[in-house]
Amino acid sequence: MRYTTALALALALAVRISIALLTRTFFQPDEYFQALEPAHHLVFGYGDLTWEWTSKPPIRSILYPALNVPVYWLLKILRLDGTVLLIAAPKVIHGILAAGTDIWVREIARKTLGPRYVPATFFLSLTSFFHALSLSRSLSNSLETTFTTGALSHYPWHTSVPPNRLQLQKFLVFVALACSVRITSAITWVFIFPPLLWQLRHNSGLLRAFITDTISVVCVALCLLFTLDSAYNGTPTFAPLNFLRVNASSVSLFYGSAPWHYYLIQALPLLAGPALPFVLHGVYLAFTRLEWRFLHPLVPAMHVLAASSLVSIYDRKGSRRNTHSSSLNIKRTHAVVLALLSLAPALYAARWHSSAQISVLSHLRDLPEAELLSVGFLMPCHSTQHSRTYTGPSPYGAGLRAPLHGEDLRTYQDETDIFFKSPVTFLTMRFPELVDTTFPPSSDAPRRYTWPSHLVFFGALLREPGVEDVLRVKGYTETWSAGNGIEEDPRRRGQLRVWRWNASDIVRE
Repeated sequence: MRYTTALALALALAVRISIALLTRTFFQPDEYFQALEPAHHLVFGYGDLTWEWTSKPPIRSILYPALNVPVYWLLKILRLDGTVLLIAAPKVIHGILAAGTDIWVREIARKTLGPRYVPATFFLSLTSFFHALSLSRSLSNSLETTFTTGALSHYPWHTSVPPNRLQLQKFLVFVALACSVRITSAITWVFIFPPLLWQLRHNSGLLRAFITDTISVVCVALCLLFTLDSAYNGTPTFAPLNFLRVNASSVSLFYGSAPWHYYLIQALPLLAGPALPFVLHGVYLAFTRLEWRFLHPLVPAMHVLAASSLVSIYDRKGSRRNTHSSSLNIKRTHAVVLALLSLAPALYAARWHSSAQISVLSHLRDLPEAELLSVGFLMPCHSTQHSRTYTGPSPYGAGLRAPLHGEDLRTYQDETDIFFKSPVTFLTMRFPELVDTTFPPSSDAPRRYTWPSHLVFFGALLREPGVEDVLRVKGYTETWSAGNGIEEDPRRRGQLRVWRWNASDIVRE
């Protein structure tokens, strides 16, 4: 089947929106706390703002979360913010944006390899495990991937065909959008711009126009970012500069570091998925012819390389004369195996892996108001989303504050570290001896907390010596639990649990 642009667009939109709406799992905290929560806070006046937003100066730009503001505002005006649309509407928006990657990677394949490679590239993009896992989520990396793919689709790949100014202007706009969403995207373009300038050296008029347009687009992008961030924060703010300044310091090491081989032996196989052998073969063919989610913008290029390999194998085997040939211009066996190896783990990742971290909030939301008077999360910070799907009493939990004031990283501990170092000590020293049955909010957190009507935590916490005894003595018993799939972090194992306080359940010491 030969895909026209219109049919390809319809198929890409259907796939990406469907994946977005069907996804019921927790992947990365940034999906909520760097996108949906700030937008929710801006529109509704409440939401969980992390230290990146509350530090002085803030290091996050409101640009990416602002994509969700119009739909939240519309739901608020129509008084539909208490419906499932509060969750579904942003998913549709990000599904639509994700489809751009599938469409523009087709154009890259057409320009770099030729029309015969377009169906295979499109197939690889649609069936990509990592795209299914991440592309339709509200992650800035995902939108950066879409804009990067859009930029590369307008790049003048063939030196024999001189580009026109409009094509280069579109290229610059997409580059600016990618860098505005994630300033670190500029690293990619540092390597791409010099060859382009060299290519334009023989056309002095076009070269001058390109330089002028580059300066103009950069100035407009910087002014837009400064205006939006300043308006949001109520003070002159240029968040990308603050982000670079903080991440160039020792603060970035607080979140851990990876060995030199991490991207080679872990990130690349995960990003490429079952197409990895063909990606590597495509790299070989290309040379003969002339936190890993941060590498997401490279995935479309991997699909182009893999398509180059698959189609070349198809042609070399004489498959065009085979009655069992594929309209994708690749061997049917390859297509079936690649689809199965991608879709099976994608289904697991979308429906079951870390699903309890989403379903627990649905459970809390469905409890009667007279029953759910307060809730506390005793788990690693940002393990669940908050106000976007949960509108009950304000939750609390052990939090994370990065060492922004020159603290020694060798000894620094945030509240999560302190809690898990000795949960029993934390519960006895920072919580009162008796449960206040009115369940007032914790006004002195993080120094002191009050006992809530409901506690949410992972089952691994009950394996800590003395924790279950403390909770049962206070009067808590389990009312809900759900499996959470395979979990790397040992603190997040043992199912997700909800325990409720009940006077009749108090265990006398």
